[in-house]
Amino acid sequence: MSIVSKSKFVAKVLRHQPQLIGIVLDENGWAKVEELLQLSAKVCPLSMKDLETIVATDSKGRYTFNDDKTLVRARQGHSVRVDVGLVLATPPAVLYHGTAEKFVCSINQHGLVKKSRLHVHLSVNKQSALEVGARHGTPFVFAVDAQSMAQDGFDFWISENGVWLVDHVPPKYLSKA
Repeated sequence: MSIVSKSKFVAKVLRHQPQLIGIVLDENGWAKVEELLQLSAKVCPLSMKDLETIVATDSKGRYTFNDDKTLVRARQGHSVRVDVGLVLATPPAVLYHGTAEKFVCSINQHGLVKKSRLHVHLSVNKQSALEVGARHGTPFVFAVDAQSMAQDGFDFWISENGVWLVDHVPPKYLSKA
């Protein structure tokens, strides 16, 4: 099994379906490394080296170990309730959201919604948003008027790896980037 397949498996378990292998995340999203390696063996065999590679090479820095590498977690992107210690922050004037062209009409009507995730994810630059959008089809990038949103009382958080998060982006704050 490729490291890419293993990385997708780790994302699924640490962000969305820990019950898939019977692992329990603590209230801050941490999983015991030993349990993760043990319980994943039947579904997607992982070694410590695999896990270290996934954490070290993930292009978006989605994962982190604790200091002694006995715990691992996803930094954001969860659909399961965890508190990863997000920091409430004032966003830059403009943030970006990448999606596929096929979703543009719906987004123009309803705005950016978190669906099953805990937050809507926003990028600080168009290139990152473009890469996200390309994963889902022909990419389209929205510019988000984060400054106006913040002035209007919307809360923004920033994750450890620099992803900006918000609960919802109404259509009036969106434009084509």
